[in-house]
Amino acid sequence: MFPAGPMFNSAARHDSFPPERAPARDRCRHQRVKVSVMGRYMLSNRQEFPCQSIDMSPGGMTVAAPVRGAIGERVICYLDGLGRVEGTITRHIEAGFAMALAMSVNKRDKLADQLTWLANRARLGLPEDRRHERIEPRKRTNTLRLADGREYQIRIIDVSLSGIAINTDYKPPLNELVTVGNTRGRVIRHFDNGIAIEFSRLLSPGRFDESIEI
Repeated sequence: MFPAGPMFNSAARHDSFPPERAPARDRCRHQRVKVSVMGRYMLSNRQEFPCQSIDMSPGGMTVAAPVRGAIGERVICYLDGLGRVEGTITRHIEAGFAMALAMSVNKRDKLADQLTWLANRARLGLPEDRRHERIEPRKRTNTLRLADGREYQIRIIDVSLSGIAINTDYKPPLNELVTVGNTRGRVIRHFDNGIAIEFSRLLSPGRFDESIEI
């Protein structure tokens, strides 16, 4: 049972692993919480694999992963509901690896809030979040192309690994296959000023940030 208030303190010295399994140089500077979240990760050779978080703090996390990578190797990871994080592998465990996270102070604070939310959600009976985090890309204008070749200029509202919401005056029928920029998908929802599209394939977590071009 977790407290409802803030739980991540930079002065805390706690790790979910026993001391004999966590070298002193790799002990977390933040309190970790057990978080089981599915995702994908990309190693430095750009190979991607599925993963699942075991525990996590704003400073590091442990993941179950089929390929462990090398100690010191850079990893980019996308976790459902938490978004994109990156860092370096600090040690191996039997089922995967632990990694130290590298991020700005603002992003670290946001992650602390997200982890607090996850830790308290079950206890408070709160609803599930959307399946994937959404971001607002820097490049907002793009083209909607229909199967018959017609094109419409659109403006991107937000995008996730699995889909996109756009402002457009033309609204194709639900389930129609369309292409936004270079990314194919199908129309799954209409709203007042546009449509929502589910991508045919998830985007790569390695390119999922505000600089993304659809």
